Amino acid sequence: MPHIPYVDLSSISDPEVLGYLERARKEGTPRPESQAIRAHNPAVIRAFSQAWDLTFRHGVVDHSLKELCRVYVSKSIECEY
Repeated sequence: MPHIPYVDLSSISDPEVLGYLERARKEGTPRPESQAIRAHNPAVIRAFSQAWDLTFRHGVVDHSLKELCRVYVSKSIECEY
Protein backbone atom coordinates (compact mmCIF):
# COMPACT_ATOMS: atom_id res chain seq x y z
CA MET A 1 0.00 0.00 0.00
CA PRO A 2 1.42 3.41 -0.90
CA HIS A 3 2.25 5.71 1.95
CA ILE A 4 1.59 9.44 1.70
CA PRO A 5 3.39 11.36 4.44
CA TYR A 6 1.73 14.06 6.48
CA VAL A 7 2.42 17.55 5.24
CA ASP A 8 5.24 19.50 6.88
CA LEU A 9 3.45 22.30 8.75
CA SER A 10 6.44 24.61 8.32
CA SER A 11 5.94 24.40 4.55
CA ILE A 12 2.41 25.87 4.73
CA SER A 13 1.94 29.62 4.56
CA ASP A 14 -1.74 29.68 3.61
CA PRO A 15 -3.67 30.77 6.75
CA GLU A 16 -6.86 29.11 5.50
CA VAL A 17 -5.15 25.72 5.17
CA LEU A 18 -3.51 26.15 8.59
CA GLY A 19 -6.95 26.97 9.99
CA TYR A 20 -8.42 23.75 8.59
CA LEU A 21 -5.59 21.76 10.15
CA GLU A 22 -5.94 23.50 13.51
CA ARG A 23 -9.70 23.00 13.60
CA ALA A 24 -9.30 19.29 12.83
CA ARG A 25 -6.70 19.02 15.60
CA LYS A 26 -8.96 20.74 18.13
CA GLU A 27 -12.23 19.03 17.21
CA GLY A 28 -10.98 15.64 16.00
CA THR A 29 -13.08 15.83 12.85
CA PRO A 30 -12.39 15.49 10.07
CA ARG A 31 -9.53 13.30 11.26
CA PRO A 32 -6.40 15.41 11.66
CA GLU A 33 -4.28 12.68 10.05
CA SER A 34 -6.43 12.71 6.91
CA GLN A 35 -6.35 16.49 6.78
CA ALA A 36 -2.55 16.42 7.08
CA ILE A 37 -2.48 14.37 3.88
CA ARG A 38 -5.03 16.52 2.06
CA ALA A 39 -2.99 19.60 2.94
CA HIS A 40 -0.39 18.62 0.35
CA ASN A 41 -2.83 20.10 -2.14
CA PRO A 42 -4.50 23.31 -0.88
CA ALA A 43 -7.38 22.96 -3.35
CA VAL A 44 -8.15 19.46 -2.05
CA ILE A 45 -8.15 20.33 1.66
CA ARG A 46 -10.13 23.50 0.93
CA ALA A 47 -12.83 21.67 -1.08
CA PHE A 48 -13.05 18.79 1.40
CA SER A 49 -13.17 21.08 4.44
CA GLN A 50 -15.87 23.28 2.96
CA ALA A 51 -17.98 20.24 2.04
CA TRP A 52 -17.43 18.77 5.53
CA ASP A 53 -18.45 22.03 7.13
CA LEU A 54 -21.64 22.21 5.08
CA THR A 55 -22.65 18.59 5.67
CA PHE A 56 -21.52 17.93 9.24
CA ARG A 57 -21.55 21.26 11.03
CA HIS A 58 -24.60 22.83 9.41
CA GLY A 59 -27.96 21.81 8.04
CA VAL A 60 -31.23 20.59 9.50
CA VAL A 61 -30.40 16.92 10.22
CA ASP A 62 -29.40 16.14 13.79
CA HIS A 63 -25.65 15.56 14.17
CA SER A 64 -26.12 12.16 15.82
CA LEU A 65 -28.04 10.93 12.76
CA LYS A 66 -25.30 12.22 10.47
CA GLU A 67 -22.73 10.38 12.55
CA LEU A 68 -24.79 7.19 12.37
CA CYS A 69 -24.94 7.52 8.55
CA ARG A 70 -21.19 8.12 8.41
CA VAL A 71 -20.49 4.97 10.43
CA TYR A 72 -22.98 2.94 8.35
CA VAL A 73 -21.34 3.98 5.09
CA SER A 74 -17.90 3.28 6.51
CA LYS A 75 -18.93 -0.22 7.61
CA SER A 76 -20.77 -0.90 4.34
CA ILE A 77 -17.68 -0.26 2.25
CA GLU A 78 -15.41 -1.94 4.82
CA CYS A 79 -13.40 1.21 5.34
CA GLU A 80 -10.76 0.54 7.98
CA TYR A 81 -10.06 4.19 8.68
